[in-house]
Amino acid sequence: MSLKVNVEDQFARFSEAWSPKIIADLDNYHIKLTRLVGDFPWHAHGNADEMFFILDGQLRVDFRDHSEDLGPGEMIVIPKGVEHRPVANNGEVKVLLIEQASVVNTGDGPKSEYTKAAERLL
Repeated sequence: MSLKVNVEDQFARFSEAWSPKIIADLDNYHIKLTRLVGDFPWHAHGNADEMFFILDGQLRVDFRDHSEDLGPGEMIVIPKGVEHRPVANNGEVKVLLIEQASVVNTGDGPKSEYTKAAERLL
């Protein structure tokens, strides 16, 4: 069975930042939506790549040796094991994430107040 999802309708269902919401499954991956405000701790995902697709707002992703700036319609794939830090520039950023179902948002490091299990919206 196919699944049609209106992304804006799903964003309207939550307001908290840094709290990913699962909107679909794709094989062994989750398609997630999240709102980003401010900056997130440095972290890495040792066994999984991570994809950010920017829907609204401006996101900077810091790496130890450079930064990448992203706007609406742009995406970035962060290879497994690469330490990074997402930073929302100028307010809120709406992001669609594609990650392996086992990925924890704060990566392989210690748990913190940012560590959140993704909740399922659909």
